[in-house]
Formats: sequence, structure tokens, C-alpha cells
Amino acid sequence: MIARSANPGLNKKTFSLVRDFAQKDNLMTLQGTVNKTGIMLFLALISAMWVWRQFFVFESPQISLYLWGGAIGGFIAAMIAIFKPTTAPIVAPVYALLEGLFLGGISSIMEARFPGIVIQAVGLTFGTLFALLFAYKSGLIKATENFKLGVTAATGGIFMMYMASFILGFFGMNVPFIHGNGIIGIGISGFIVVIAALNLVLDFDFIEHGVEQGSPKFMEWRAALGLMITLVWLYIEILHLLSKLRSR
Repeated sequence: MIARSANPGLNKKTFSLVRDFAQKDNLMTLQGTVNKTGIMLFLALISAMWVWRQFFVFESPQISLYLWGGAIGGFIAAMIAIFKPTTAPIVAPVYALLEGLFLGGISSIMEARFPGIVIQAVGLTFGTLFALLFAYKSGLIKATENFKLGVTAATGGIFMMYMASFILGFFGMNVPFIHGNGIIGIGISGFIVVIAALNLVLDFDFIEHGVEQGSPKFMEWRAALGLMITLVWLYIEILHLLSKLRSR
């Protein structure tokens, strides 16, 4: 059975749709996926550091442009790779560069408000990644069907909550507690961080299944993009939670 994932970049149809492309001498490997993920992280870091430098060194007034341009461009790039996976070797690196602009912009703004918050968020993000990878590989956490269904349902609920908040914002209304720094607001952010982190387990399981099924080589980029989507979400949610704690 193909693993289920709440990540739109890694869903149950991803590998089955491209199985016919696979050749015995050109198959997806776990090491290849790790390497591609490393490349994407490096590219995102480069563009994020460039925006960071524009903000703190040159005091550029274009930070919002970089932030929103990166977010929208990254979303479009991700959708292209998700629905046409053969484009992933080209589109995934572009996504990483664009997402770096977004991350650099939001990180700069948050760092200016709460000095030191970015290094804390980065440390917690990668600490969570490696801790869950160890737990998954050691069998401490198993991606059972009930586990997958629970995480998928929770992720869908969070998405709907954010969409409702976004739409209501146009009418001057807010969903209670989402952005508040009270106990309930912090609790909600903490819950979202946990769900984002648990999506990493689904991604690990899904990538492992893709390797076992003998998926084509270009799916390494597609799988790396899916993992990047989760990491970006986790980082943003941790940053949001830390900002609530720091503002109290």
C-alpha cells in the first residue's frame, strides 16, 4: 500500500503516476533524495541571506516585495512540480531560491522585532527534523494508517482555519486566538507546530516507499521539494510561536 501524506507535494498518487518513467539503471535512491534536499536548502539559504543583507546592511525598502514575490512565485513553482513531476529537476531549485526570498524577508522582519529569534527558530526546526528522523528510523514512531489519517485530518483542519482567517481578514474580522499571545493563542500555535513536525514522519515514510517502488530518478527532486514544503511550514510556525512567547 502506498503511504499517505498530508503534504501536497507528497501524496499517495505521486509515485504511481510516474512509475512508467522508471528504468532499472536510473532509479530514485534515498541518498539521492537526501542530496537533492541538501542542494535545495543551500539554494534557499543563499537567497535568504541576500534578502537579509538587503534589510540589515542596505536598509532596502523592497523587503515586502521580496517576501510576497518569493511566496507567490514559490507557490506557483511548487504547483508546477506537483502536477507535472517531470519538471521537478528544473522547478524544484527555482522553488528553493524563491522560497529563500520569502524566508529571508519574514526572518529579517522578525529578527528586527525580536533579536535572536531567527537562530532559535532555525535551531529548533533542524533539531526537530533530526530528532524525528532518528525516531522514525529507530522505530520509536511508526507511520501506521491511523497515524497518517490523524495527521492528515489535523493538517486539513489547520489549512481550513488559515483560509477562514485569510478570507475574514478582508472584512476586518479575525479568527479568535490565532494571532494572540495569550495562553490559548500560544497553545494553538504549539499544537500547529506539533502537527507540522509530524508531517515530517509522513514524508520520511512516503520517500522510503518511493525508493522501494523503484520510482524514476527525477522523483528525487520531487520528493525533496515535498520535504522542503514541510520544513518551511515548520520553520514559519516555530517562528510564529516564538514571537508570541517573546511578546508576552
